[in-house]
Amino acid sequence: MQTASYPTYRCGVWMRGLNFAPKQGRVTKHFSYIPHRETGYFSRLVVDYLDNHADLAGFYKYRPNRDGMAAALQARSAYPTNRVLLRDTLLAQYTAVDATEITLANIHHLGNDHTYTVCTAHQPNLMTGYLYFVYKILHAIKLAEELSQQHPDCKFVPVYYMGSEDNDLDELGTFRFRGERLVWDGGSQQGAVGRMSTASLSGLLTNLLKQFGPPGIFCDELKFMVAHAYRDHRTVGEATRCLVNALFGRYGLVILDPDDARLKRSFIPVMRDELFHQRSYPIVTQQSLLLEAHYKAQAAPRPLNLFYLADQLRERIERTGDRWTVVGTTISWAAQELENELDEHPERFSPNVVLRGLFQESILPNIAFIGGGAEVAYWLQLKTLFEHYAVPYPVVCLRQSALWIPHAEEAMRQRLDVPIPELFKDYDDLVRDYLVSQGVTTWQTDAENALLEQVMGALSQKARDVDPTLERATLAALARMKKEVAALEHKMLRAEKKKADVTTTRLHNLQLRLFPNGSLQERIENFLEYYLEYGPGFLDTLLEGMGNWDAFMVVALD
Repeated sequence: MQTASYPTYRCGVWMRGLNFAPKQGRVTKHFSYIPHRETGYFSRLVVDYLDNHADLAGFYKYRPNRDGMAAALQARSAYPTNRVLLRDTLLAQYTAVDATEITLANIHHLGNDHTYTVCTAHQPNLMTGYLYFVYKILHAIKLAEELSQQHPDCKFVPVYYMGSEDNDLDELGTFRFRGERLVWDGGSQQGAVGRMSTASLSGLLTNLLKQFGPPGIFCDELKFMVAHAYRDHRTVGEATRCLVNALFGRYGLVILDPDDARLKRSFIPVMRDELFHQRSYPIVTQQSLLLEAHYKAQAAPRPLNLFYLADQLRERIERTGDRWTVVGTTISWAAQELENELDEHPERFSPNVVLRGLFQESILPNIAFIGGGAEVAYWLQLKTLFEHYAVPYPVVCLRQSALWIPHAEEAMRQRLDVPIPELFKDYDDLVRDYLVSQGVTTWQTDAENALLEQVMGALSQKARDVDPTLERATLAALARMKKEVAALEHKMLRAEKKKADVTTTRLHNLQLRLFPNGSLQERIENFLEYYLEYGPGFLDTLLEGMGNWDAFMVVALD
């Protein structure tokens, strides 16, 4: 890692010593890890995948562990990758960005046969969108470091694959800052968000930057990064590359934008096959039906899985008989016309979710793909598609999730003596179990329920001896009594909560701060307010704690 003294600005990245010293003063930090299944925030498919459940064995090729990585590396080494095309395309894309020396070195390394990538993908969300954007990239960086140590004869480069062709502006143009939901409407632009002009962002940026205070090292640094990215770059894709490079360039991250004619040209054989033969639909549909015997499939394949991409336009292509049309437009082709369009303008064709991963793995010498729960789910639908096109299927890794507990909240947690795993519970369960842990059990009715069972068991036997048909009535009476006892228990628990009102209010406030809107931080909040508080130390601390890939990471500041 390169470091220098603040405030040197070099190569698009602030470079300085990164001692972790937030505003409260120097603090210590500790990490803890909770199995994903125990958090209650992950789907059954995801936790079964992590637990190596037999129902999923046929839907991936390698386990997300050290042995799986080694096997994927061996398979990838036998697959030809156009490394010259990749290296030269990346160098061309970086001409408008001041890359760090380590990133430029990594780009050049990609031209060598013994260099491989660890890739994560995400759309160019405004201001990076949610915290998990940051976590995905840090995961790729850390895993690339680990693999480089485990396989010293090879080099592994972390890559952010920018989904610049996505056109969901409602999602990509929205982020939260200090509880406020900020929305960019794109200035009436349509089509791929990565191609959209940043000109209409001026008002939102002005409003956002005013809220960054008070002035300080981290505030000034972040203001410069955000303003430079979105005011000095023409498109959202270019701005995203600049901002992501400013945050992660010092780790050697390489950013690849697949919306590039050179890269698309290499994918023409697959796109031609899709346009004229629609082979992906039956392959992925069959795999999805098999998956749906046990789980819900994430992605729905279409008969034709390509979009047509142009200025202000990204719409599906459909085939009707001997003609192909772009949905909602007057654009259409006969077979030869479509063939010519593909050969002359491959950049105008955009893979959807079914073909995107195939394109990614075709152009990158990739070993592992890092994605969220939904991404893991749809990658499990694609293995047979990769096999059909003889493209190596990567190790699919669930991205690192994290809970960041600031100093004040950690102090409150310790005063309340609440174990970290308890914070993930539903609030009512959290309070109930907390009262029990503090010895407040007068509201519990377990003993009384046991007595009821005993008494009603005797009555049931007596009723059977008198008339066997009376047993059902006895059981119904027991069910009614247990229901009444449960209602009474709930009232007594509510009374105990009221008596402990100060404590339960603190518990409630603590959980709300750490789980905004009842969700994980990473699915609601943005990195901006964390960077303002902790600067680059926020990223360094997260990176330091990563590595226990089978668990949810908690970072607590003492």
